[in-house]
Amino acid sequence: MPNPAPESAPESAPDSAPVPASETLLGVPVVAGAQMPATGNPGGSLPDPGAPGVDGTGRVTLSFSPVGREHRVPPGVSVFDAASWNGIAIDSTCGGHGTCRKCKVRIMRGAAPITSHDRRTFSESELAGGWRLACLVQAVRDLDVEVPPLVTRPKAATVGVGRQVILRPAVQKRYLELSHPHLGDQRTDLRRLLDAIDDLDLHPDLHALRRMPKVLRESDFKVTAVIVDETLIDVEGGDTTAQRYGLAIDLGTTTVVATLLDLATGTPCAVASMLNQQQPFGGDVITRISATMMDPEAAGRLRAAAARTLAELADQVLTESGVAAANVYEVAVAGNATMVALLLGIDPEPLGVAPFIMTHDHFPVVHASEIGLDLHPGARVQLFPALGAYVGGDIVAGMLATGMDRDKRARLFVDVGTNCEIVLSDGERLVATAAPAGPAFEGGAIRRGMRAADGAIEVVKLGNPAHPGAAITPGDAVELGVIGGGEPVACAARGWSTRSPNSSGSVSSTTADGSFPTTRHSPSPQRWPTG
Repeated sequence: MPNPAPESAPESAPDSAPVPASETLLGVPVVAGAQMPATGNPGGSLPDPGAPGVDGTGRVTLSFSPVGREHRVPPGVSVFDAASWNGIAIDSTCGGHGTCRKCKVRIMRGAAPITSHDRRTFSESELAGGWRLACLVQAVRDLDVEVPPLVTRPKAATVGVGRQVILRPAVQKRYLELSHPHLGDQRTDLRRLLDAIDDLDLHPDLHALRRMPKVLRESDFKVTAVIVDETLIDVEGGDTTAQRYGLAIDLGTTTVVATLLDLATGTPCAVASMLNQQQPFGGDVITRISATMMDPEAAGRLRAAAARTLAELADQVLTESGVAAANVYEVAVAGNATMVALLLGIDPEPLGVAPFIMTHDHFPVVHASEIGLDLHPGARVQLFPALGAYVGGDIVAGMLATGMDRDKRARLFVDVGTNCEIVLSDGERLVATAAPAGPAFEGGAIRRGMRAADGAIEVVKLGNPAHPGAAITPGDAVELGVIGGGEPVACAARGWSTRSPNSSGSVSSTTADGSFPTTRHSPSPQRWPTG
């Protein structure tokens, strides 16, 4: 979790210099020489007393590769915080508290003390090669830091692309051929248009009124009215009824997925996914809520990170499909209560402390521009309501999509993501519960846990005692780690095939090196955990 950046000091400060543009941290200027402790510092690393600038004066320079960027930061700040402030993504699920051991970087030039956490994370050869945990490295002298590429394009479900779905969109278009005004017919432009749509009680927004005079006359009064529910949001020249699109967004804690839908045919046009850019603040909702409680600037940064994520995904699906942003009139967002609160700029603190109270369970309709989306000026955003602090709109959307709220049969709906939600229906009522899932398996306490990306073990084939099992990864990727489902399955396969689980469920190794048998040799010198 990044520490708050101090406000800029006056230029006359004795030990400070004017802050150039390259020294702002996400738009927040940094005081020259401000002492900023590294986040947590659980490994006990201390600044080198002989390092220049450690007395609080001057700055140190951090050069990050392979991104090829250089930033000057106050001495004492952690490498993880410095990278996060400047938009350089370093993998982490704990938000820089030194517990997940995911923020692995390599110090290419300069010295960084080895902490006890580093020794538990890296082999001796890796330590000698400069590998460290970024949240424990304090920048007390100039450093060249190599940051491993972060997988920002996780696997997304794309089976819906090309398959039509039944829609009843709030957006509709009406093609109209209006009579021309004359001295005997001096109705206003709006009245002339509303009289032609006599089955709806429409109310215009300002954008539609601004465009109406010019569009009507340039199009010879042959226009298309764009309507969302009962609001007239635009008037377009000619017949554009075939051009209406909507954007569906699954705002997950870890992964965000956007699908562009043709609202005229019900056909998905494009889908894209990426990691939620709030990731540097922690891998779960509690860590991100804690960030807002400990740092008054964190809420704004989390909101900005969510907006950037949505904007990038929208740009991807629009580019892939060739659809103009101005033709997207409606957005639906499904996310858990914390993600929605952070997106809207609502204080999430009550969600993180007992008795876990939401500010509201039904969110207002907002314009797309309010959540960082540059679409049609009148595009509305519908946010799915939540059932509780930890059963949010994403689950409500899932229940509606599966139709279990209308099915009289007993049905079970399970959503295993960063959080796991389960909904049971007996045909008359719905009962829901939730528990953490992702961080527990994807790195919160498991060294080889990872997100669903290339190299993640997702299937384990059970064998016999001589050949206990084989790990299966997507494509021909080399095994790098295990996803949430893969870790328990791997342990179970290993344990039961060798008949070695003890009474507590732990699995003991039967091989000399304690490694997990996979289809290929692991590229890392570290051995797989077996318990």
